[in-house]
Amino acid sequence: MPNHKDEIEKLSTAMKEAKSKRAYERYQAIYLHLKGYKKGEIATIIGRSKKTIYNYIHAYAQRGLDGLEMKYSPGSPRRLSPDEEKELAWIIEHQLPVDVGFEAKYNWTLAIIAELIQQKWGPAYTPRGTSNILHRLGLSYTKPTYTLANADEEKQKEFVEITFPEVKKNC
Repeated sequence: MPNHKDEIEKLSTAMKEAKSKRAYERYQAIYLHLKGYKKGEIATIIGRSKKTIYNYIHAYAQRGLDGLEMKYSPGSPRRLSPDEEKELAWIIEHQLPVDVGFEAKYNWTLAIIAELIQQKWGPAYTPRGTSNILHRLGLSYTKPTYTLANADEEKQKEFVEITFPEVKKNC
């Protein structure tokens, strides 16, 4: 194996300064390659496929350290069309789960929204994926809280100060 002392030093520095685990992994793969490890050994060490190691080595051969820079990853393509997403937002904003076929005792939850998406349009979503859709639609998921619109403040005060402490004592 040729002597790559300067390149190994640059990679060692880059590994120390790496801001993410993935960047570190790329630098480490090339570092190990320059140290004489075989591609299969490198793949085993860093837990990636041989093809990934080949890609790292090729990128490094073409552009040096710049070839290992992380690029933006757009993620998987959307599984709902823009019109389906608009319809979903409208349903969540203007209807209750009971209006679309769920039991009356439920409020909107991530699980119910995911089930609605699957029933209506087909794709299955995890709770996190469902939360991402809501975020993209400008909606937020919060647990429901209830307020009594016509509550009698005197009765509430009496409950908090007298009734509740008595009930609590007897438990």
